[in-house]
Amino acid sequence: MSAPSAPKNTPRVTERDARQVAEAAREQDWHKPSFAKELFLGRFRLDLIHPHPLPPADDVRRGEAFLARLRRFCETRIDGALIEREARIPDEVISGLKELGALGMKIDPKYGGLGLTQVYYNKALALVGSVSPAIGALLSAHQSIGVPQPLKLFGSQEQKETFLPRLARTDISAFLLTEPDVGSDPARLATSAVPDGPDYVLDGVKLWTTNGVVADLLVVMARVPKSEGHKGGITAFVVEADSPGITVENRNAFMGLRGLENGVTRFHQVRVPAANRIGPEGAGLKIALTTLNTGRLSLPAMCVGAGKWCLKIAREWSAVREQWGRPVARHEAVGAKISFIAATTFALEAVVDLSSQMADENRNDIRIEAALAKLYGSEMGCLMADELVQIRGGRGFETADSLAARGERAVPAEQLLRDLRINRIFEGSTEIMHLLIAREAVDAHLKVAGDIIDPDKPLSAKARAGANAAGFYARWLPRLVAGPGQLPRTYGEFNRSGHPDLSAHLRYVERASRKLARSTFYAMSRWQGRMETKQGFLGRIVDIGAELFAMSAACVRAELLRSSGDHGGEAYRLADVFCHQSRVRVEELFTRLWSNTDDLDRRLVDGVLSGAYTWLEEGVLDPSGEGPWIADATPGPSARENVHRTVR
Repeated sequence: MSAPSAPKNTPRVTERDARQVAEAAREQDWHKPSFAKELFLGRFRLDLIHPHPLPPADDVRRGEAFLARLRRFCETRIDGALIEREARIPDEVISGLKELGALGMKIDPKYGGLGLTQVYYNKALALVGSVSPAIGALLSAHQSIGVPQPLKLFGSQEQKETFLPRLARTDISAFLLTEPDVGSDPARLATSAVPDGPDYVLDGVKLWTTNGVVADLLVVMARVPKSEGHKGGITAFVVEADSPGITVENRNAFMGLRGLENGVTRFHQVRVPAANRIGPEGAGLKIALTTLNTGRLSLPAMCVGAGKWCLKIAREWSAVREQWGRPVARHEAVGAKISFIAATTFALEAVVDLSSQMADENRNDIRIEAALAKLYGSEMGCLMADELVQIRGGRGFETADSLAARGERAVPAEQLLRDLRINRIFEGSTEIMHLLIAREAVDAHLKVAGDIIDPDKPLSAKARAGANAAGFYARWLPRLVAGPGQLPRTYGEFNRSGHPDLSAHLRYVERASRKLARSTFYAMSRWQGRMETKQGFLGRIVDIGAELFAMSAACVRAELLRSSGDHGGEAYRLADVFCHQSRVRVEELFTRLWSNTDDLDRRLVDGVLSGAYTWLEEGVLDPSGEGPWIADATPGPSARENVHRTVR
C-alpha cells in the first residue's frame, strides 16, 4: 500500500530551509571553554579536566543519603521481572517513588524538590535503571527533558512557583516534540498553536510521547503562525494533560522497555493560556536543545549501570561455566569480551561523571561533552550487552522466566539487550548525534570561512571571509605540526611507579587530536560546500573525538582514584587496558577516513532505490501487515478512546 500524503498542515520545506531552522536553534556563541571543542581543534586542554573536579561535601552527603533510601526502595518495592511480564509499572511503585521524592531529584528544595546535583541524579538513574530500565526511562523523561528542566532554565518565576512544586512530588511530565511525519527535522513541525485572545489553540498529533500515557503536565512544541503582534515560530508550552480536546489515542508497545508509558497524543482545539508559554514565541527549539545539553547525560548514566551489571554477570558466570576442562573466562575468546566489558564500563563511568561534574560546576560549556557521552554510551552499552549474551551462550538468548522455570538463575541478559537498543535512537539517533557534534566541531571553521562556501553570499562577503580565514589559518595550522605529545616526559604525573604508564596514552591523545584537526581541515578544503553531505566522513571524525574524550576521562579518573587511595592500582590498570583498546579503534577510524566504501555505497543505494535489485528480494514472503507507512496525522477531533490514566 502506498504511503499517504503528509498531513495538510505539514509545512513544505526545502533542505536549505530545514538547515536554517536547525542553525537558528543552536547556541551560536561559546562563552565558556569546552574541552571537547578544543580537542576537535587540535588543542588538548588537559587543564580543563585535570585535576578531576569534585563535588562539595554537602552535595555528597545529601546525594549519598538519597541513594541509600532509593536502594532500599529498589530492593524491597520494585519487581523488575513483574514489570517485564505485565508491561506496566505498578501504580503503587510510581506512588512510592513520588513519596520518596524521586520525581523532584533535580528540582530546587525551595519548590519541594531534593536539589540533587547532576552527578547524583545520574547515579540514581543508574541504580533504579539496573532494577527496571522502564522506571529509569520514566524518571529520566520526567526530569531530563520533561517540564521541570525547561522551566528551570527558561521559565518565569510565576511558572516555577505554579508548576515545580507539583512536579517535585505528585505530577508526572512528558516532552512532546516528535510527530508521525516529523522526526529529527523540526522545520516540518505540523502541530499548530494559533493565538486567540488570552490563549493559544493547539491542534495536531504527537508520536512517541514517553510518559504521555500517565502524564499530568506536558511540555509541547507547536508552531505559532506569524501574524500582527506575533513573531511566530516553533514555541514551547506547558499544557495540562487533562485539558479538553487532548486524547491519548494509543499506548505504544516496543521490543524493549515494556513498562514504558509511551503513546500517541492528539490535540484538537486545546486552549492553553498564554501564561503557559515558556519563553518567547519562536524559542521552542532553542529551549529543547539547551535542555538536552545536560538532559542527554541521563541515557549514558543508565548505560553505565548496565555495564556494571554486565560485568558482574560475566564474572560470576564465566568463573563457574567450564568448557574443555577450565572456566570459559580462561579461554582467550571469552576473556577478551570480559576485558572489553570491564574496561569500557570504567571509561564510560569516567565520561559520565566528568561531564556531570563539569555541568554542576558550570565553568565549562559541555554541549559537545554531553552529546559525546550520549553517543558513546548508547553505542558501547549495546555492545557490552551483546557481548554478555554471547558469553552466556544459549542461556543469554533464553528469557529470565524460562531459565527460572527450569531451575536456573533468572538472568535477564536478553532483556537488557532489548532495553538498551532504544538508546541509539532516543534523544537523537546515532546518525543525528554525529551530525550535531560535527556541526559544533567545525564551528570555528565556519565562523571564519563559512561565507566562502556559502553559495548565497555575495563576492564582497566572500572576499572578507577569505581575508579572515587567511589570518586564522596562518596562526592555527602551524600549531598542528608539533605539540607536547611528542615529548617523552609530558604528562609525567600520570606515570606512577608500580602502575601502568598512562602518560603515554595522554601523549597519544594530544597527537591524535592534532591529526584529527588536520584531517578536518583537509576535508573542508577538498569538499568545501559539499562537506555536509559527507556524513560517513563526519561520523568517523566524531567517533575519533569520542574515543579521545573517553581516553582522557579514563586517565583523569584513574589518577583521581589513585590520589584518593580508592582502588588506584586497579583503576590505572582498567584505564590502561581501555586506552589500548581505544587506540586500536582510533587507528582504524583514521584509516577509514580516506580508505572506505562511501562512494561505492552511494552508487549501490541509487540502484537499490531505482529498483535495479528487486530480483534480490525474491524467494521470501513479507509478513508485514496492511496499512500506510506513516499514519495520517491530519488535525481534527479524535475518533478513538482516550487511554490516558492518572497515577495517584
